[in-house]
Amino acid sequence: MHTYDTVSAATSGLKKRGFDLDFNLEENCLICHGNKFDVNDFEIIEVHRFEGDSDPSDEAIVYAIESKNGMKGVLVNGYGISADTMDAEMAKKLKMHKQ
Repeated sequence: MHTYDTVSAATSGLKKRGFDLDFNLEENCLICHGNKFDVNDFEIIEVHRFEGDSDPSDEAIVYAIESKNGMKGVLVNGYGISADTMDAEMAKKLKMHKQ
């Protein structure tokens, strides 16, 4: 497993390893290049969690995502106070991989 010191290092490192697309989180799906992926349409390959030393808004999680149709990219999401809203099923899938 690779380790990174910052969110930007994680996203850069993952892109170099083929996770070169950007996934975005909507309430009940991920979006990438106009494609929508529900919780059964993708797998989380890696998770990298970052905690801000003094600012809770610096807390973020970087997910390496691979869709069932072979699209590979990253999802950056806040957690705690800065977390995006999502439905329960999506929250459960993403939470399973935080450890």
